[in-house]
Formats: sequence, structure tokens, C-alpha cells
Amino acid sequence: MLAQMLAPAAVLVVWTLIVLVWIIPARFGAVAKIADKSVLPNKRGVRGADLEGVLPDKANWPAHNYAHLVEQPTLFYVTVVILALTGPGALDVTLAWAYVGLRIVHSLWQILVNTIPVRFVLFIAGTIALIVLAVRAVMATLLADPSALPA
Repeated sequence: MLAQMLAPAAVLVVWTLIVLVWIIPARFGAVAKIADKSVLPNKRGVRGADLEGVLPDKANWPAHNYAHLVEQPTLFYVTVVILALTGPGALDVTLAWAYVGLRIVHSLWQILVNTIPVRFVLFIAGTIALIVLAVRAVMATLLADPSALPA
């Protein structure tokens, strides 16, 4: 069941890279549409944050989501590895896929629509799945007996 436990993490890595690539046309496309180029930051070492308030909000949404995908999911990756090493159960794999599915839907919602109430529900649902996975990882390591976990 090792590969089955790691597969959701691999999918989330690929999704994160897709969102990273999504930033390029979103931001460059918005920059190309700005008629008055003097509003763009004219300094060395411009960062994405410098484009806030300059580009339309929607052009920055993919970058905002990318930042989210490299925050909380880092806990997910570690949790998945812990469970993979200790012998995951079917529930662990199911919860991992639920987390990844919710993160992908959260990404699509944030990048395309970005209304807070729906984003919040998606975030909380994913966080609950992650909390359950983390608790199961603690149980698997503290008990040092993966068979002690309920399937």
C-alpha cells in the first residue's frame, strides 16, 4: 500500500507545478494589456507582491493560490511519508485523496471565481482531512504498531 499512499502526494506536487505555470500567462497577459506601462514597478528585483494593486486582482489569483499550495500541503507531504513508512490503511489513502481533491478544487475556485465563503469551506474540509491524517500518523508512530490503527 506504499505506492497508493504516496500517489496523492505525487499528484499534488504535479498540480502545484501546473499552478506555477498558470501564473505565467495570467501575469504576463495582464502586463501586456496595461496601456500605461508607467504604472508598473520600475525597480530592480521586482517581486510578485509588487504587482498587487497594479495588475487586476484576477491576474494575481494564481500566484496567491501557488503560495497556498506551498504552505499547508507541506504538512500533508510529511504526514503522507510518515504513514507510508508505518504502513497505511485504506482510510489513510482515502483521506489523502480527499485532501488532494479538495486542494485542487480549492485552487480552481480561488483562481477562477475566488469567493471567500466557498474557499473557506473547501479549506476547512481539506484541513479536517489533514488533521485526521496527522492524528493517525501520530498514532502509527507512538504506538509503533500500524495494525493498531483502525482500517
